[in-house]
Parts: sequence; structure tokens; C-alpha cells
Amino acid sequence: MFPALLTSDNFRDFTSASQAALQFLQSRLGFSLWLVSRTEGNDWIVLQSLDEGYGVSKGTVLSWQDSFCTRMVRGEGPRVAPNSQDVPAYAEAPVGRQCAIGAYIGVPLVYEGELFGTLCAIDPNPQPENITAEQSMIELIASLLSSLLSSELKTLEANREAERAQAESFRDPVTQLYNRRGWEHFLALEEDRCQRYANPTCIFYVDLNGLKQVNDTYGHAAGDELIQRAAATLQSVARSQDIVARLGGDEFALLAVECDAISAVVLRERLDAALVNAQLSASVGMAQRDPARGLAHAFEEADKAMYCEKQRHRLTQKML
Repeated sequence: MFPALLTSDNFRDFTSASQAALQFLQSRLGFSLWLVSRTEGNDWIVLQSLDEGYGVSKGTVLSWQDSFCTRMVRGEGPRVAPNSQDVPAYAEAPVGRQCAIGAYIGVPLVYEGELFGTLCAIDPNPQPENITAEQSMIELIASLLSSLLSSELKTLEANREAERAQAESFRDPVTQLYNRRGWEHFLALEEDRCQRYANPTCIFYVDLNGLKQVNDTYGHAAGDELIQRAAATLQSVARSQDIVARLGGDEFALLAVECDAISAVVLRERLDAALVNAQLSASVGMAQRDPARGLAHAFEEADKAMYCEKQRHRLTQKML
């Protein structure tokens, strides 16, 4: 049965391979819940699940620090624990107070030598001691999944470049940035990747202050120059994998791909400094993708944050 799994067409990509692996492992070892997950900060994000009682589905975000897996990764407990209550690190884990866990299996998934997530399982009841003999098989499956994951992630940037080459019709004629159609196109593509790999992603919404006054006072040519300067500033801050778009009028957006919360703060500081250096006044909103809500929700949150900043700017101007 195991060799058939390895040669199956189900291993055509990481997602289908993960599903096939979970089905095989549950059929062979039982356990009520099998997961393939990703860790991102304290978020423990479920990429795939096979659940028969715990109510954990794909996209669920759990606490990494509360889990058995974080203790397994630190070497505080074994990768296969037929009776998890016999392992102090597992018996004391907060997740054990939230749900019944009698047995545990967990193996790291790695990408470029760093922890990506885990392949793991739990069951409410202790399991036979002889399941420890299956550890090498479970580790082999985890290694195969890690290799497939690494291969896919390394092709992502090439795929992005190809997509952008095919999307030249989505350009704004004034700035040569992507227009709103282009923005929506790439937002959908990245959301699909985020759902598959739980990539951390951040959105910045930028609205120029005072464009109407520039148009009214100096003419639309001056307004276009202001818009072009803003576009160049955003492009100078964006990384090679990011998407910058002019949504219309004086509104811009930046999709920061594979950007965690710490990197997003650094990028925001760079953006603020670049706007000042370019003598541009702008209101900026920023929002991190919530794995449970997606990029569309992050875009809405960034828009709201930008609007709040714009209101503060208007209030400050009135007080001066």
C-alpha cells in the first residue's frame, strides 16, 4: 500500500500530496485528526486536515505556543507518543486542557532548512505502544512532502514573473502601474497561493492628500506629475515580488507578498520615509492578511485604516 501511495498521481503537487498522505496515514494508523500545518509567528495555520471529531478544518488558525508540536520541535517530547499524558511536556501543554488528547504524532516540515510547519495527528484515546515502530515511515512521508513543498515554493517567483508578463494590458497609462483590473487579478492569484501555503502577506492602501487643490490651482498636468511622482515613490519602495497598482484618481495600493508582520512594519517605515523625501503628503493604511479571512478582507481593512488617517490629516489641517 505504501509504495502505491508514493507513485500515485495524487502526488502531483503539495496540496494533493498532503491530502493523500493524510488519508493513507489515517487508514494505516487511525487517529481522529490528521493535519498538515504551517507556523507563522504564533499562528498555527491548518493547510489540510482529515478530522473525525475535533472540528478542525482547513484554514483554522490555532495557537502555536499552546500546541504539542511546538514542544516536539523544541525536543521536549517524542515524535510519536502513544500515551501523551506520560510525557510531561505534552501533559502540561495548554491545548490538552482545551480538548481531550490521549495520543500524539508530530513531525516537522521544513523549507530551506527552516521550520515550515508540521505533519501531525491526535486522538482522544491512548494508542498501542507498537505505533512507535511507524515513526520512520511517518518521517519519510514528511520528508517527501517537504521536498515537494520546496520545489513548488522555489518556482513561485518564476510563475509570478510569467503572470506579470502576460498582464501588460492591465497597465494604467499615466503611471504604468497596474490598474484596478490588474490589482484584482493579482490579488486573486496571491490569495490562491496564500490558501495553499499560508504565505504571510500585507496590503498598503495609499491616498494622496491635496490632489484636487493641485489640479484646481496648477492644472491637471501638475496633478499628473504629482501622481507620477507618487507612483515612482511606491515602486522604489516595493520589492521585486510585490505588486503596485493605481486604483484610480489619487489612490494606490501595494501588495507586499510573503511579508510577515515584522517585515511589514519595516516596509511601512521605508514607505513613510520615501514619501517625505519625495515631498508627498499621503494617507497610508496597512493591514496584514488574516488566514481565516483572506486578502479581500485585508484590503478592506487597509482602506479603513487609510480613511482614518486621512480624517486625522484633515482635522490637523483645520487646526493649523
